[in-house]
Parts: sequence; structure tokens; C-alpha cells
Amino acid sequence: MSSGKIQVRGQPLPRVPARNHHMTHLLVCDVSTKRYHREINAISRNRSPSLDSVPTRTDKRQFLRGDGNGKFGRFGGKFVPETLMSRLIELEDEFNFVMSDHEFQEELTTSLRDYVGRETPLYFAERLTEHYKNIVPTIEGGPEIYLKREDLSHCGSHKINNALAQAMISRRLGCSRVVAATGAGQHGVATAAACAKLSLECTVFMGATDIEKQSFNVKSVEGTFKDASSEAIRNWVENLYTTYYLSGTVVGPHPYPIIVREFQSVIGKETRRQANQLWGGKPDVLVACVGSASNALGLFHEFVGDKDVRLVGIEAAGLGLDSGKHSATLAVGDVGVYHGSMSYLLQDDQGQILKPHSVGVGLEYPGVGPEISFMKETGRAEFYTATDEEAIQACMRLSRLEGIIPALEASHALAFLDKLVPTLRDGAKVVVNCSGRGDKDLDTLIQRGMPSSLC
Repeated sequence: MSSGKIQVRGQPLPRVPARNHHMTHLLVCDVSTKRYHREINAISRNRSPSLDSVPTRTDKRQFLRGDGNGKFGRFGGKFVPETLMSRLIELEDEFNFVMSDHEFQEELTTSLRDYVGRETPLYFAERLTEHYKNIVPTIEGGPEIYLKREDLSHCGSHKINNALAQAMISRRLGCSRVVAATGAGQHGVATAAACAKLSLECTVFMGATDIEKQSFNVKSVEGTFKDASSEAIRNWVENLYTTYYLSGTVVGPHPYPIIVREFQSVIGKETRRQANQLWGGKPDVLVACVGSASNALGLFHEFVGDKDVRLVGIEAAGLGLDSGKHSATLAVGDVGVYHGSMSYLLQDDQGQILKPHSVGVGLEYPGVGPEISFMKETGRAEFYTATDEEAIQACMRLSRLEGIIPALEASHALAFLDKLVPTLRDGAKVVVNCSGRGDKDLDTLIQRGMPSSLC
């Protein structure tokens, strides 16, 4: 698969010396990132949990930072060539330092407020709430539906939260250049913006197929996500000591999944505070789309220890699970190693990675992160699917009722409300992560019948 790239150039800022910390635990797996391993797992074929059930909670401590080596149960780790180990260790050292460094945290907090526009609203979708109350005859008062408006962030999605923080780490490590991969274009735009702000050179890879689907973003970023990720990693390996690989997903070798999760956790922290202000309690159900799952973990992580809060992830069923054209890794995948870590993957009987499909191209990745894989295996979160058509209809519905055009990725989470709402008690508080705005998807939506008056 061919891929394109653009570059954003600037004068790199002075190096901030990285701190060296003694690491007492390290998982060293000298395995090429191009090798795929497959482990048949009957658990992945199990039926989804009941819609009205609350899964048993496991020990919250397992979800905080894994076991110290980036392992969540059997998932995660560093399956990389030896040449990458020193750079990953250096990155982990610096990440651990900045998480408690007052200067870094103050700069990040200020930038998230003044540059990104945080905090984002927790919006009561009154007309969407009324819609479900009216169409479900068994509902009296019905649940209340709230949207966490990440679509209002600078660059139009949650991606900027992590991109900005990692770009700051790149500067501290003395890297003058950043490489990234993008599917829907949102991470590419966010990375380019963060690098421009910090005067770093930026190269973003985007697959040619995704460029065709996302013509809105192609003027800003050229960059299929699976292939673009591989190309970006290769480019990073070739330029290890001048280049920083800025991952936008909770996949890849440790410490990347934890880094991305941590910088996206601001979503859940704000949601807890806002919910307490709005109704004096916690949400009952959190719903988010799941591709590799950065937005889902960003919302879920704060509430992992709250056994009375349901965590619901929605994968892309594409044209249907029996069609072979989907991105439902947790629904039908098996365990294996890809892009440097162990997780659930879409793969064939020989362990070769299958091509994913979704109308929301940001969900077109053949795997999920290790922490989300662990949540599935332990039952802490529930996972379901929504088809392309269901997502499109949900997008049009929110546009018509609330005047908000969500990204087709987030529309998968909204689509599941059709099945979720009838199972909930009156007055239940549901928060859906509206992880990105849908102007990038307008061409697709108009082709699928969306009236131009809603665009």
C-alpha cells in the first residue's frame, strides 16, 4: 500500500536534557516488528455480556500502569529489535519524570487550556434524549444522554491532548524531527499543529486509500492506517537519534500505550468533575468507539475503579461480522503480536494480519491496545459492534436533532444507543465520547444520502 507524507518544518528548540533513572524491571524481547505471532484464544469467541449487566471489576491497580513493564496480564510488552530498546528505555525514563515534574505539568496544563481549549463541555443532548424517550414505549422518564465534546478541541478531536504532550517530550529528548501516522487525518493534523507550536520538523504518513476517503484533510495531511504506521515506524528506526515517533494510539511497544492513555485521561478526569457539578454524582454508563481505543481509554481510565460505572466500547462491524469487511478485533479476533506488543488482532489461520474495514477510517486498524485487551479478558468493560450503516444513521440523527456533526468514528458509539437505551432505568446518566467532529466525513455522508441542509 502506497503512502503519502507532508512535512512541517521549523527551527528545533534547545535540547532539555533527559533525566536518567535506574530501571529495575525490563522486558526484552528481541523480535522483529515485521514478525507476526498468533495464539488461538477461545475466549475471544465468547458471546458479549448482557446489555443490562455490570461486569465484575478486577483490581484497579492492574489498570494503572500494568506490571511496571507495560504488561496488562499477558498483553503488552516490548516485541522490538534490540536497536530500539535503548530509545524506548530513555523515553520511559523521561515520561516517568515529566509526570511528576512541576514545570512540565504547568506548561502542559496551560497549553491544554489556552491552546487546545480545555476543558471541553459535558453537553446534555436534550433532543436526542427526547428522541429515545419518544420511540421506546417502555421508557417513562428515560435515561439522560450527555456528550463529552472532544470535537470542540483545537484541530477537531481528542488527538491534540496527546500530540501536544508528546511533542513536548520530543523537545526535551533533543529530537529535532517528529514522525507520525494517521488514518482519518485527525492525529496527523494534531501532530502537525503541536510541532508548529513547538518549532519541530514534522513528517506525517497517511495511506493512499485513506487519502481518497478523507479528501477534506488531504490538504493538511497526506497520510491506510496500518500501512502508514509501519512506514512511520520504519522511518523512525532509520533516524533514531534525531527523530521522535509520536504515536496517537494506545498500541505499540511499551511505554507508548501507557503514555497515550495517560495524556488522554484528561477526558475522564474532566467528565468526573463535570458530572459531579451537573448532577452531583457519577455517570452510570460511559460509551466510546473502539479502534485502537485511545479515546475509549481516555474516557474509561478514570472510572476503572468505580464498579458502579459501566464501560461500553463499540467496535466497527463494517458490512457485517460475517462479511469479512469489518474492524471488530475484540469480537472475532485472536491474540498475537503486531507493531511491538501483544493484543487482540485480526489475523488469518497462518497469523497474517487481515485488512480491516470501516466507514470511519480512524477505526480501520487490525488490533487494539493491550489495556483494552485486558479489559475484555477480565470483563471490566463490555464490547459490542455497530455497522457502517448504523453509524451513518446515528451521525445524521445527531446532526438533525442537535446540530452537531460527529465524526463517523464517534458515530459508532452513538449508534449503539439504539440498543442500550431501552435497557436502562429512568434517570440513568449516559456519557458518550464525541471524540471528533465530522466535517472531514462530509463527502462520505453526502454520498450516503445526508441532506446538504445538515452539512
